[in-house]
Amino acid sequence: MSTTPHQNTTAAGGNPDKASPETSGQSGNSPRRGLWSMAFTELWERYSFYGLQGILSFYLLYALAAGGLAVAPAVAAGIVGAYGGAVYLSQIFGAWLGDRLVSPQHMVLSGAIVITAGHLVLAFAPGFAGLGIGLVCIVVGTGALKTNITSIVGFVLDHNPDERYRDAGFSYFYMAINIGAVVGPLTTGLAQNELGFHYGFGLAAIGMVAALVQYLASMKHLPERARIVNNPLPPNRRPLVVIVGLVFVAAVGSALATGLLRAENLSTVVTVAALLAATAYFLTMTTSSAVTSDERRRILGYLPLFLASGVYFGFLFQKFTAISILITERIDLHIGGWTFPVAWITTVSPLAAVLITPLIARMWNTLGQRQPGPVTKFAIGLTQIGCAYLFLLIISEATGDAEIPLALILLFMIAAGSSEVFVGPIGLSLATKIGPKKFRSQMVGLNFLTLALGSSLAGLLGQLFTAINNASYFTVTAVCGIGIGLALLAGRGPLGRLLGAGLER
Repeated sequence: MSTTPHQNTTAAGGNPDKASPETSGQSGNSPRRGLWSMAFTELWERYSFYGLQGILSFYLLYALAAGGLAVAPAVAAGIVGAYGGAVYLSQIFGAWLGDRLVSPQHMVLSGAIVITAGHLVLAFAPGFAGLGIGLVCIVVGTGALKTNITSIVGFVLDHNPDERYRDAGFSYFYMAINIGAVVGPLTTGLAQNELGFHYGFGLAAIGMVAALVQYLASMKHLPERARIVNNPLPPNRRPLVVIVGLVFVAAVGSALATGLLRAENLSTVVTVAALLAATAYFLTMTTSSAVTSDERRRILGYLPLFLASGVYFGFLFQKFTAISILITERIDLHIGGWTFPVAWITTVSPLAAVLITPLIARMWNTLGQRQPGPVTKFAIGLTQIGCAYLFLLIISEATGDAEIPLALILLFMIAAGSSEVFVGPIGLSLATKIGPKKFRSQMVGLNFLTLALGSSLAGLLGQLFTAINNASYFTVTAVCGIGIGLALLAGRGPLGRLLGAGLER
């Protein structure tokens, strides 16, 4: 994988089907086949993940009579935020394991099996015990799967030097993620609405089984690099890894047993852990003798984008915390004699991203070298989501203490969700291209840390939402989003030069 500066650092248009065939560990296999196999595996994995997450907040918030667990809103926001953050934080460890101990191909397989087990526990084991065991399995399994499957996609696309092909490939891979994020909550939300929460969890389990079957069928078509440990850990250091793992498990168990780790402070703990992990990775890569001066410069240029992306996803993932609480308290879900499934509201966000992706990708392709650089695109995304919260502030104030019409909250979801195309695929593509040669998987894991930071931050924001009035909350969110976007726009020149020549636009 090249580590030189790139012109197109974002999702560009183009047709990945036009790649020339090349052997990838099996004679006659096409990279195109490997790309679409991974895309469909990821689609079904995301179907199960977001199918669960779409109804998880409401499972915690709803009364016992409605099939929920009747958890206080602030506590529910903390649990959901911490769960999302832990899912992405675990991917740092999965990336390290896939780089040092186990091949990416086998990391993805083992992760898929553990995730499937977690969803089955949630489907069949009621109460807090089933919830805890199921979520822990999903956290561990997703940590093993997520960064390693993204690295495999990078291996598949490495053969083609055309950056537009590469970025288009990641655009379609990212679109598969969003399709799963749309279809999952649509189906699990309907099942929850008509039959109950555990039927929704069961559908998520079926989706994960489909992901596992799809991956098993495609393993033989993967590049040889997917079967190789890139930077093997010396055998004499492996016992130390086992000891560290056991100490970590013991520490978490002790914290739970003594009450140091509680539902109320889970999001805070995960946020701190994400920031510490990010700091460790940035320091490790920038101080390593294996990193060249050009690679170090690009890492430093990525740091502000990392922080901005974490804040962005904190705003976006509030659909699972603060916005979910708002929906249960102030949104009229009744349409005649039918109740609109609550999970469908949050589904509008990824649906908007799916629908706008081909249009934006085609625009980048048409603009070519005249398209804005990655910093400018991040600025657009932050400004847009800030404006979405400004719209929410206006409609919240206009309705006073009355219920907010369903159509208006759906418009907010469209505005917020469609902004993701300017941040999500941009950071993913950028991380796979500017990462140091010796830390490629870790760089992908570092990019996913923005999601960990965003998820746990969304939990903290959800708790803040329960403590102050709506007007103050939405004002702060809108001002922060727009302000950070404008700051990035003003600094696009220096940041672009750090990332590489030609990225100042």
